[in-house]
Amino acid sequence: MDVVTLSRWQFGLTTVYHWLFVPLTLGLGWYVAYFQTRYYQTQDETWNKMAKFWGKLFLINFAIGVVTGIVQEFQFGMNWSEYSRYVGDIFGAPLAIEALVAFFMESTFLGIWIFGEGKVSAKVHLASIWLAAIGSNLSAVWILIANGFMQAPPAASYVFNEANGRLELVNFFALITNEKAWIFVWHTLSDGLAMAAFMILAVSAYHLTRKQNIDFFKRSFKIGAITGLIASSLVFLGGHTMGQYMGEIQPMKLAATEAIWETEQPAAFSLLTIGDLSGRKEIWSIRIPYVMSFLACNNFTCAVQGVDELQAQAVAKYGPGNYIPLMVVTYWTFRIMMAFGLIMIGASAWFLYATRLKDYENAKWMKLVPFGALILPYAANASGWILTEMGRQPWIVYGLLKVQDAVSPNLTVVDLWISLIGYTAVYSSLAVAMIYLMKKYAIAGPDAAMHESVDVAPALIGSQD
Repeated sequence: MDVVTLSRWQFGLTTVYHWLFVPLTLGLGWYVAYFQTRYYQTQDETWNKMAKFWGKLFLINFAIGVVTGIVQEFQFGMNWSEYSRYVGDIFGAPLAIEALVAFFMESTFLGIWIFGEGKVSAKVHLASIWLAAIGSNLSAVWILIANGFMQAPPAASYVFNEANGRLELVNFFALITNEKAWIFVWHTLSDGLAMAAFMILAVSAYHLTRKQNIDFFKRSFKIGAITGLIASSLVFLGGHTMGQYMGEIQPMKLAATEAIWETEQPAAFSLLTIGDLSGRKEIWSIRIPYVMSFLACNNFTCAVQGVDELQAQAVAKYGPGNYIPLMVVTYWTFRIMMAFGLIMIGASAWFLYATRLKDYENAKWMKLVPFGALILPYAANASGWILTEMGRQPWIVYGLLKVQDAVSPNLTVVDLWISLIGYTAVYSSLAVAMIYLMKKYAIAGPDAAMHESVDVAPALIGSQD
């Protein structure tokens, strides 16, 4: 492998790993804040137990996410210094605000929530968890604004300085109102709520099948089912909106998700296609007429441009090169994401219906929930982000900077193999620690959460985005 490929693998692995924790933190904080609020309002001890039990799992996940997130920021200077030099004036602005505003907000108030119980008033203690949840989500918003620029840079937000070969920010308002970024925000924050809901469903089902803390986990299961259905539906609608916007700003990515080589009008949706790794040779396919046109344009007759036509247009606009993303990745990640997302909607609807049935905890299907409810959102989430980032290749900033031109110039293959192996080893160790701690405290149950404390070093309390 060359330097560019190894750098992409390294950043991709650390990003996918880091993003396993971020959505759960974004979503679970809201649930803990809600449980704390209900306890404040009712003084019902079950709500207090819920806040402490789910809050403990929230803190474990949060701490691991912090560690993995810091490494990502280092890589902008280590592996992608040319990217940082070229776009740092713009990319650095939302990152700086994320650190100066969201970082201090979430870290300060999370610290008050962890260590301030009994030392500050009940109102302040309640407000602290809400402000920590808001801070975590604000952190994500600023990161998504930065990523939105990479996906669809607003022309009004920057100018190119020919003297130093860098982009310069000239309109901050255009940067923060980027439509692509706010579709990301909608999709991502909903995804966080959905992932947290399914984690609550999984842990609750585990205890319900073992007849442990029935009232506690029935209440948790119902809340998870309601919010899981709402959040999963919002994720799906956000994805549909994102797909239509993709057709406007990244038509090549849209064509690559369907392996459409020739322009079609109307365009059929490929339910399943078996072909070669390039996606060009079709061996067997099931297609639904007109559906892709509807997904792309909200009508059944619009044209969807093909890869060949878009490649020719890109060559004419940007010069010689291959502007086609890896088709096998875009095609299958889209289908995994969409299929699992639809299953999540159906599953949460079924769970909600089941809560109306007597003794639903004794149903045979409940034994499958702890496994399925954990796998579904993680697989859908990872697939979605792989599609988002891989689908815009070869661009790192769409239409402005290619990946091959963004890597640090003095890196060697040996440097990258050493760091890649090192990161993999460290991250694997963190994964083992994360799984061990989450499993340990999830199985221990709410009574243990009332008497034990999780060792979360104050230094780890901060932004993980």
